[in-house]
Amino acid sequence: MSESSQENKSRGLLPEHGPVDENGREILLSIKNIDITFGKGENAVKAVKNASFDIYKGETFSLVGESGSGKTTIGRAVIRVNPCSAGEICYKGVRISGKISKKLDREVIRNIQMVFQDPAASLNERATVDYIVSEGLYNFHLFENEADRVRKVENMINEVGLLPEHLTRYPHEFSGGQRQRIGLARAMVMEPELVVADEPISALDVSIRAQVLNLLKKFQKEKDVTYLFIAHDLSIVRFISDRIGVIYKGNIVEVAEAEELFNFPLHPYTHSLISAVPIPDPILEKNKVLYTYDPSMHDYSVDKPEFVNIGYDHWVYGNKKEIEEYKAIREKNEPIKSVTILAPDAIREEVHLGAVHTAAEEEFLKTPMHDTGSFWFSVLSFLLPVIGIIAAFVFKGKRYYRNYKACKKGAIVGFVLFGAILMLFGLLLILAVI
Repeated sequence: MSESSQENKSRGLLPEHGPVDENGREILLSIKNIDITFGKGENAVKAVKNASFDIYKGETFSLVGESGSGKTTIGRAVIRVNPCSAGEICYKGVRISGKISKKLDREVIRNIQMVFQDPAASLNERATVDYIVSEGLYNFHLFENEADRVRKVENMINEVGLLPEHLTRYPHEFSGGQRQRIGLARAMVMEPELVVADEPISALDVSIRAQVLNLLKKFQKEKDVTYLFIAHDLSIVRFISDRIGVIYKGNIVEVAEAEELFNFPLHPYTHSLISAVPIPDPILEKNKVLYTYDPSMHDYSVDKPEFVNIGYDHWVYGNKKEIEEYKAIREKNEPIKSVTILAPDAIREEVHLGAVHTAAEEEFLKTPMHDTGSFWFSVLSFLLPVIGIIAAFVFKGKRYYRNYKACKKGAIVGFVLFGAILMLFGLLLILAVI
């Protein structure tokens, strides 16, 4: 960080460090019982209800939920776009929600940046890349002279994988992945402490997603950046998150460390999200049984729900009866089986998403490499059906299932055809005798 930017921070209203929790972790951002409401009167819609969680310095906290659950609403509230109708948001122990001084507002903007979901709509099409990346530097005077500004912009463009000659171009001249890199450069050139990444990879191709995620991790390692990562895909956030929060219709229903959440998805909604994660093997995926969350399973008419820490830094939303059940399950310390897969013999196997140790996997993923189910097995079995059916059962015994099916299919067709020919020949022979 440059001397000018350090001096800028030292004069501010924000402390150098945030408060520390009982485990010695610095709380950078604290969201305390916030409600966010849109509209007024009878048309009012409460998008977020009594949401609470902390984000610690240097970590990646992922907020996961289906579309319309309120995760982006919370992200926008952090950068002061969406006002809170109740509760408060604190940054380094200082309240930044509601009405604050203009000087503090500038410091919040300076320290908290956002990377948006749509890389096209979030960039000014009439501005060059040079101006887009430099705009924050201009607004906060984060450069000593023109040469210093150019150096900062060029260094940041290089860091996100673009070239200095791209600075004179306009956003429409770039691909989606390149535009997202520009958006990331615009945020990171401000040297923020917290970045709100609102589904930054959902609009990108699969191969480009990995590159953008690697960039985010690179900046976190080099610049000690903290992320609030908003997503709907649990399979991605598992591998980049330190902790994960699950949100359902405005309610935070579960918060835990990444592996803790995947090993012990206590809330039924979390369970359903994990069961929906695709399995790479097409046969296993075809035989997977989805767990569907039904909110009517909860009876909150008398026993009202609360957001409770059940131990292991694992928070779950539920009433007293449910919390006791969750605690009992967690105390067993036996990972919860999150996915149900129907094996070929129609016997249900309970599997864990992290390590699919099932009979189905053993049979389908670990079959011999030459189990191709070649067309020629069917042809040869058709021509020699007796040998084909014998070969089919030999293949089955050796777990060559695709070859078994090909031989069986060819042999059955062969038997049917040869049987029809023999019947026709016998019928002709009888007619000739008569």
